[in-house]
Amino acid sequence: MSEKLLLLLQLCNSTLPLGAYSYSEGLETLVEENIIIDSKSLNNWLTNELKYGSIRIELAIIIRIYNSYLIQDLDNLFYWNNWYSASRETSELRQQSWQMGKSLLRLIKTFETDNKSLQSVIEGLNNSCNYVVAFGLITAHWEIKIENILLGYLHNWLNNLINVGVKLIPLGQTEGQQLLLNINKEILLNLETIINLKDDELSSCSWGLSLASMKHENLYSRLFRS
Repeated sequence: MSEKLLLLLQLCNSTLPLGAYSYSEGLETLVEENIIIDSKSLNNWLTNELKYGSIRIELAIIIRIYNSYLIQDLDNLFYWNNWYSASRETSELRQQSWQMGKSLLRLIKTFETDNKSLQSVIEGLNNSCNYVVAFGLITAHWEIKIENILLGYLHNWLNNLINVGVKLIPLGQTEGQQLLLNINKEILLNLETIINLKDDELSSCSWGLSLASMKHENLYSRLFRS
């Protein structure tokens, strides 16, 4: 139990060389347009993303990849990777997912050099592997409890975006940590609903994120890649 928790903490550590720190997921645009201006407005954005946004779909895909790998249904695993790629609304969001996925696969290959079966799956995913797919793959291989996986993934996502807010709005470090503590409660409120999503319920209301992402590449100056 302790070893699996340590593995999960390593995957969710901000020092893992995946490049997550270089993405704002639309927040840079929203701050530039004065839509997000303080802790309250950032809290509202992140809370609504948890309830209605594409982060719900990311978690649902992790669950499907996890289950597909456990029963070695690789056709289904590749299907959901392609499905998720097609669901990305902008090239920036898709490239972010592929770049982080490729980086995580490269790490997995170094972690599990002797596992030929896992290496074969990695080769099949190639350069168009989404980050959520790589995350679901390695956590399934390590047999980490699915509820802990989802909590770790969500906490890492929130921590990254709150750090973006700390830099851009800007917020104080203490204010950012208080915001993270408050939104942790929303994670627990929404997690069960996300876990029980059926295939035909995989939809999100993320047009705000899509528009922010489309506008981002045309900002006069940028700190983040997306």
